[in-house]
Amino acid sequence: MRIEARHLNKQFKTPVVREGRFAGLRSLFARDYRIKEAVKDISFNIESGEFVGYIGPNGAGKSTTIKMLTGILHPTGGEVLLGGINPHRERKRAVRRLGVVFGQRSQLWWDLPVKDSYDILAKMYGVDEALKQSRLAQFAALLDLEEFWLTPVRKLSLGQRMRADLAAALLHDPDLLFLDEPTIGLDVNAKREIRQFLKMLNADFGKTVLLTTHDMDDIEQLCSRVMVIGNGELSFDGTVQSLRDTIGLPTRFRVTYRGEVNIPAIPALEHARLAVTLQEGSVITVEANRKTINTMEVLRELGSWGEIEDVEMMEPDFEEVIHRVY
Repeated sequence: MRIEARHLNKQFKTPVVREGRFAGLRSLFARDYRIKEAVKDISFNIESGEFVGYIGPNGAGKSTTIKMLTGILHPTGGEVLLGGINPHRERKRAVRRLGVVFGQRSQLWWDLPVKDSYDILAKMYGVDEALKQSRLAQFAALLDLEEFWLTPVRKLSLGQRMRADLAAALLHDPDLLFLDEPTIGLDVNAKREIRQFLKMLNADFGKTVLLTTHDMDDIEQLCSRVMVIGNGELSFDGTVQSLRDTIGLPTRFRVTYRGEVNIPAIPALEHARLAVTLQEGSVITVEANRKTINTMEVLRELGSWGEIEDVEMMEPDFEEVIHRVY
């Protein structure tokens, strides 16, 4: 299912609190407002079957964008189309084709057993009994739902609730899935299970997925494309690798030498940003900008310092890439 966002803009108007005597009375007759522009003229297309990460710092406009795309918020300006459907004008048609998971909020009924929440959701979406049972059996096998099938939602662990919420979002078989911080607060094992399930949904079932997250492992392991938003504006749209290349963070070489190491005061390739960052005896860590110097040139230079026993290349951590963007 294709997503089209055209010149999206969202403003929030909040009243200015006046001070002084009779401030409340004056506000009854004339009130001033402060305009907060949360999203500023954002446009993008996401094709059917893509898995896209949507990232940015807190307050950048990620959740506001998701809420406009799903029809929860009306944009101040611009238009959204989900498979050609405007979710603000044709809400019922749109919600039948999309599923939403908000990591910090559940769509399940807090005091009811998980199974009862699915019964209610199936009725809401018009999913017949046979189809509901078939899908729940599939989700139960993939997400191990049966271990807490009859447990009230309020008694679930965070990982269990997230698995239950994913099944709930997929019960009506949507083409498009919006995920807002789906792995927040989960332990390592729970994150791995959720990621494996999401990979399968995208690769095997062709679901289009838009993911917002602060967990950079989610982006690296799941997304074929990443969009970066900051101060309400889209600052980058491309692959994870192209984001790395754009930022130009250095590759690290950890080199172990046999015997003595003779590091020149100024390396021959210093002009290409080859720099020693750490020396621990015969083990040297070097940073090299591979946009201006290739691997073979680096190895030749390092080989002139002594007899190399081992070389380990380390790409920059994706967290560093994102911090540089922000």
